Amino acid sequence: MHANFNPMSLQEILSAKVKEAVQASYNTTLKTVEFQATRKDFEGDITVVIFPMLRTVKGNPVQIGETIGQYLVDNVAEVSKFNVVKGFLNVVLSDTYYLDFFGNVTSFSTYGTRQTSADAMMVEYASPNTNKPLHLGHVRNVLLGYSVAEILKAAGKKVYKTQIINDRGIHICKSMLAWKRFGNGETPQSTALKGDKLVGNYYVKFDQEYKKEIAQQISEGKTEEEAKTQAPLLIEAQKMLQEWEAGDTQVVNLWKKMNGWVYEGFDATYEAIGVDFDKNYYESDTYLLGKEFIKEGLASGVFKQKEDGSVWCDLTDEGLDEKIVLRSDGTAVYMTQDIGTAIQRVKDFPDINGMIYTVGNEQDYHFQVLFLILKKLGFKWAENLYHLSYGMVDLPSGKMKSREGTVVDADDLIASMAKTAGEISEELGKIDDFSKEEKTELYNTIGLGALKYYILKVDPKKRILFNPEESVDFQGNTGPFIQYTYARIQSILRKAEVGKNVDFSSISLEPKEKDVLKTLQLFPETIQLAASNYSPALIANYTYDLVKEFNSFYQNVPIFQATSDVEKQFRIALCSAVGDVIRTAFSLLGITVPNRM
Repeated sequence: MHANFNPMSLQEILSAKVKEAVQASYNTTLKTVEFQATRKDFEGDITVVIFPMLRTVKGNPVQIGETIGQYLVDNVAEVSKFNVVKGFLNVVLSDTYYLDFFGNVTSFSTYGTRQTSADAMMVEYASPNTNKPLHLGHVRNVLLGYSVAEILKAAGKKVYKTQIINDRGIHICKSMLAWKRFGNGETPQSTALKGDKLVGNYYVKFDQEYKKEIAQQISEGKTEEEAKTQAPLLIEAQKMLQEWEAGDTQVVNLWKKMNGWVYEGFDATYEAIGVDFDKNYYESDTYLLGKEFIKEGLASGVFKQKEDGSVWCDLTDEGLDEKIVLRSDGTAVYMTQDIGTAIQRVKDFPDINGMIYTVGNEQDYHFQVLFLILKKLGFKWAENLYHLSYGMVDLPSGKMKSREGTVVDADDLIASMAKTAGEISEELGKIDDFSKEEKTELYNTIGLGALKYYILKVDPKKRILFNPEESVDFQGNTGPFIQYTYARIQSILRKAEVGKNVDFSSISLEPKEKDVLKTLQLFPETIQLAASNYSPALIANYTYDLVKEFNSFYQNVPIFQATSDVEKQFRIALCSAVGDVIRTAFSLLGITVPNRM
């Protein structure tokens, strides 16, 4: 829903009036006007940069600034005064301007968000393998993908959330073979383990036994390379993959059973993290897709066939190399599959006008090639494909390796975050009257909020060193600090009713109130910016800025001891608006805010 008030229109008004001033005073036409936020140490709400004008307007920049500033005071109702520092014209806006903005927002609970249009995007995230449980790397992936989907929705897009589950291949066969060989019929029920954990344990078990066989082969005189390729366990896993592809009943049934365990485990983790999907795709269904389009591409000259029968796409004109899309034996490669899957998705959801792939930055080249090939094949929607590339997540203890079982399990991480949040909350001692259930729910809310915020406040492209203790700090740029401020606001609102239809036009704003209003005004623009940049970090850091401004206001401006009832009502209404925007912003990050902490 849009408020009638549009803060961006002020910049348009000022721009037109600055051009008018230049025309009237210097008899010359100014093409563009450059604005920036006023520096904190200067008085002002918006700054006109004079220096770029000197190409058109001849004179002293300070004098030019004075001339334009006086013109704005005389001709723009929203401008109350100005000051000039060197080549910067700092414009001070009237209280009326900010109070009009505040009064014209119909509802801050929907402020900044747009109604969904017919313009649809698909966001892919998660995309796990069914041979191991979700880990910290997956957590960054799902949090990014889910948040970008929610931000796009808030910006007015229709969004479909999807994942492709990598449920076939040699890795899955390794887990299956290890369970068959060493499992003694264990099930999630008999072991009280989540299915994804149980299957993941057998992936680790395979690697342990495989290494023993390699050592044995080397001791018998084989080279390391020979030992790795000739180890009986690996040969048997490769045979199992061939049997799966041939549709062997026993192998397929085992595959279905073990994958079923994993899906139940994944679903429980997704629910705990608080993310969802509109549709799942499975690699076992999609790995044959795309081959028909290779034939079409061959006919149209997009692809070329080599003497051995393999098919390639020449991308050297685009500064890349040649890319294989079909092997000489006619089997598909990952690229073939991804071409087919993208096309299938548009068939399944015809209103899609673009797709966002949330995948780590080690796949940058793959997606560059995929998008180019789809454009060459003539698909218009391929112009709107985006790889949401992100950096890896490291821990203070070092890099993770799933084969060796040294990954940080997502479920364990969530549980440990809640535990840490509980310990800190108990120390603060403000929830002694909570029931055990209420405490558990609060600790989960704080722990998950800490984890999500810590990961999402960083630009997606940057690598993260994740420090769990640091993330649960109740001070600084953290999720719990913002949640605590929200809870403080709810405490204020419980003590006072927000007045309905109160006329605030007569009040004079305190500088701290103005700072909060200025920051509130930026929220719709921030949502649109975050959507166009696919960056939850912009929402996270905006929310932190808003909270800092609010806390400064709260500490310096009395709310219940205001000099008049109208001032008190305004300050309570301002608290309510900030609370609504924090809640909306955090919901776009997938974070819940508690009413008490």
